[in-house]
Amino acid sequence: MASANPRLAAALALLRERFGYPGFRPGQTQAVQSVLDGRDTLVILPTGGGKSLCFQVPALVLPGLTVVISPLISLMKDQVDALEARGLPATFLNSTLSQAEVSARMARVTSGEVKLLYLAPERFDLGSTAERLRAIGVTLLAVDEAHCISEWGHDFRPSYLRVKEVRKRLGNPPTVALTATATPEVREDIARQLELHNPTVVITGFDRTNLAYHVVPTKNDAAKDESLVALLREQVEAHRDGVAIVYASTRKTVERIAGALTKARLPALAYHAGLDDAHRAEVQDAFMTERVRVIVATNAFGMGIDKPNVRLVVHHAMPGTLEAYYQEAGRAGRDRLPATAVLLHAFPDRFTHEFFIKGALPERETIASVYEALRRLADPDGLVAASSAEVAATARGKVSDREAESALRILTRSGAVAVADASRTHAHLRLLATPERLKAELTEERDGLALALLRSLWRRARGTLHAGIVADLDALPPGLGGALAAMRQLDALQSQQMLVWRKLGEGITVVDPSRDLAGWPVDWAGLDRRRHGELRKLEMVQQYAYTKYCRRAFVLRYFGDPAARPRCDNCDNCLGIKHEPRSGPATRGRSRKPAAAKAGVTDSPLSREEIARLDALKVLRSRLAKADDVPAYVIFPDRALREIARANPRSRDQLAGVHGVGPARLDRFGRDVLDTLRGLD
Repeated sequence: MASANPRLAAALALLRERFGYPGFRPGQTQAVQSVLDGRDTLVILPTGGGKSLCFQVPALVLPGLTVVISPLISLMKDQVDALEARGLPATFLNSTLSQAEVSARMARVTSGEVKLLYLAPERFDLGSTAERLRAIGVTLLAVDEAHCISEWGHDFRPSYLRVKEVRKRLGNPPTVALTATATPEVREDIARQLELHNPTVVITGFDRTNLAYHVVPTKNDAAKDESLVALLREQVEAHRDGVAIVYASTRKTVERIAGALTKARLPALAYHAGLDDAHRAEVQDAFMTERVRVIVATNAFGMGIDKPNVRLVVHHAMPGTLEAYYQEAGRAGRDRLPATAVLLHAFPDRFTHEFFIKGALPERETIASVYEALRRLADPDGLVAASSAEVAATARGKVSDREAESALRILTRSGAVAVADASRTHAHLRLLATPERLKAELTEERDGLALALLRSLWRRARGTLHAGIVADLDALPPGLGGALAAMRQLDALQSQQMLVWRKLGEGITVVDPSRDLAGWPVDWAGLDRRRHGELRKLEMVQQYAYTKYCRRAFVLRYFGDPAARPRCDNCDNCLGIKHEPRSGPATRGRSRKPAAAKAGVTDSPLSREEIARLDALKVLRSRLAKADDVPAYVIFPDRALREIARANPRSRDQLAGVHGVGPARLDRFGRDVLDTLRGLD
């Protein structure tokens, strides 16, 4: 091996000597070899599959610095702590450090003492971090939790969308992107967003054969609490050496559940972003050292944390995507011993997610209503002396505070609105001079910095500089001297009547109150695509909860894993366990053999074509329901629409044979359904 692949041999030796593993796991060898060869690489390994080693080991073999983009403070801290414990040269920069600590760590990076530097993607949004690292020399860029970079991913994060630009600013080093959960569409999107060049794609099976999957139907939170207590007591009795993670959706729910469990003599600690850093670290340490065996947390807990003996993961509420559920459930049984993942499911869980999706990705009419409210509230200079909640109250129609905040964010991204704060240097400026005048009166020799500033602003404005824009002077490219130098140049240009500018105070500014919303480049198609994508993902989690067939196969088919089989003999459905719905402390769940599934009905994931048909049918259903002034489910329940989308009937007789249609619906709505389906041909 040493003669054929000397670097791989060195990597294997380092794996044994410094990490204590006898060899690489499936998929790791191919990934490590690709990274060592300087190729772009996309790695999809299941939770617990050892993704971090795919860049940590090569980073220590390769010369120069490896930059790791990581989404969470806790994740980067845990990985750096583990590397430092092995005497390996790694560090991180994040918001928990003082400026003096950041400077000291950067000095170590500059001197070559550090081989792995962990950063959050937002670190590159300000200042010259990327340029400083490029000057040092970046050998490898690793993008951890790379699903965050995809607009289809389950943790969409705008700062990740700028990683492509960060990569260019770092000098286009070879890049490895890693995630545990990615559908084929997300994998394609990650490669496209990062502009990976002919990447090596490493995918091992998504199946975690040691995990048992169960769904316990419940009516309300009281029933969930009762089921949770029973599950944890059973777990404590069965696994004296194991621990459990309970996931809840909000900080308030986390605190309530932790208190209820402790009251039930099941000591538990709460973990969420509302705790200060010291308290979070204390809770995490108590769990890792097993001073407490149950932790109740929001979904941030556990990402990248290698706790091998988690025997039980319980979701107190349905996550919004199967990606999120599978990744969080996958934190059980990382020692490859038997473990259980349980979803406590109540139908209203779906409504909560729909509310959040609507709030985060508002409809066009809502955004237009918010923009018009801002224009009405703005003074002659465009300043709005109102909070987002006050804007929501002023907007026509029913607009929630959350929808108003999201609309503001979308309008800000398009350039229509600026939201400034005291810590940033935002300025409103408008170019007065024509290009001909600029060329005639400004020269490179005398006005080089002013011209460079104008070029940067012109690129930022995308041709709208004469109409006026809001720019963050702190975010100007390096070489212009920073915000203060830019202000001096702007003052000089204003004195020559080349432009007009003013520094914005804290708050909201409408950039050009005279301009209609149609005049701003809002990505309406992208917004609609993301909203529909999130709703489709939510639909798949709902289908997982209600399927009567193998849950493991359902998940594997969703991720495109060819290992999916009809039965697994390790989920509640395949084991013949029927969890009766609980409605609270007054009832007790029982188990019995599951009822036979209805003929002709399947819960397998929909194909792309079937999803398109389902979306069209939902639009039709909404129109018919509005015309009849009845709830949508009266026209067709969701189950019936899914079966129609699968069957794609071409005639009245074929439609009549679809489960859930029936003679009455066939007579009233049959022609509309068939016309809608034919219109998609």
